[in-house]
Amino acid sequence: MTQPRVMPDVALDRAATARALDRVGMAGIALPVRTRSATGEAMQVPAKVDVFVDLRDPDARGIHMSRLYLRLQHAFAAEEMTPDGLARVLHALVETQGELSRSAHLVIRFDHLLLRSALASANAGWKAYPVEVIADIVDGEVSIDLAVAVDYSSTCPASAALSRQMSAEAFAREFGADGSVDAAAVRDWLRSEAGMVATPHAQRSRADVRVRLAPGLSSLPIVELIDRIESALGTPVQTAVKREDEQAFAALNAKNLMFCEDAARRVAHALAHDPHVVRFDARVEHIESLHAHDAVASVSGEGGAR
Repeated sequence: MTQPRVMPDVALDRAATARALDRVGMAGIALPVRTRSATGEAMQVPAKVDVFVDLRDPDARGIHMSRLYLRLQHAFAAEEMTPDGLARVLHALVETQGELSRSAHLVIRFDHLLLRSALASANAGWKAYPVEVIADIVDGEVSIDLAVAVDYSSTCPASAALSRQMSAEAFAREFGADGSVDAAAVRDWLRSEAGMVATPHAQRSRADVRVRLAPGLSSLPIVELIDRIESALGTPVQTAVKREDEQAFAALNAKNLMFCEDAARRVAHALAHDPHVVRFDARVEHIESLHAHDAVASVSGEGGAR
């Protein structure tokens, strides 16, 4: 009778230098995850996942890494990713390690596609928003963070004021400082290149926001968080754009002049009143068109769930 083949397992050897480790695991695992669109339809998207556990036994040489991988393979393929589902997965990850671990750390990165209507025309287009779901369990306590990145346009208030001053001076030179002027002549002048003597500088900008979610949520408020940030900033970048949409976008920029400090405060105000959020960290970056460097502001605080 053939004896079963025994394969060596050096992971069972004692560590050469005894020491507990904070995190051991894998990064960049390719997995499908299920989430929901803005209209509520379930959709599957490709994701990259990092998974780690602690190694509490200082003498253990390694963790059971393959168990983590196999547990994740089908974790989110058949059901929507939810806070409850993430908690179940975290508990299972710790259980796969027996007595070796008591904490787990999970990061899920993917692009969330949203169909965005044009500002004025009947068109629409898809926009991808980078999303990270960060879930942790330590001694049975679960916490879930949600991070999103939102691109927007920022027009400099100082540059706008300087441009308005030059326009006023050009108007005075053209039509005189006193007396009445012909409305038709003014309209024609404003429509001409001579009537636009300066334009304020604007640039694509980005808000990177991470929030700690309130416990007890039934779903991940990805779309709600993105919508709240875009509404606060007022000038999200567009997808399908006809001339009427571009004109409407120019009007939005004129109504929402902002330094990076203004943008950070807008985002903070919105998150401070978000009932899904316990606390938040936000960073805005204006990728300058005037300077060779960028303007950055960061802000943190408590959310509306506190």
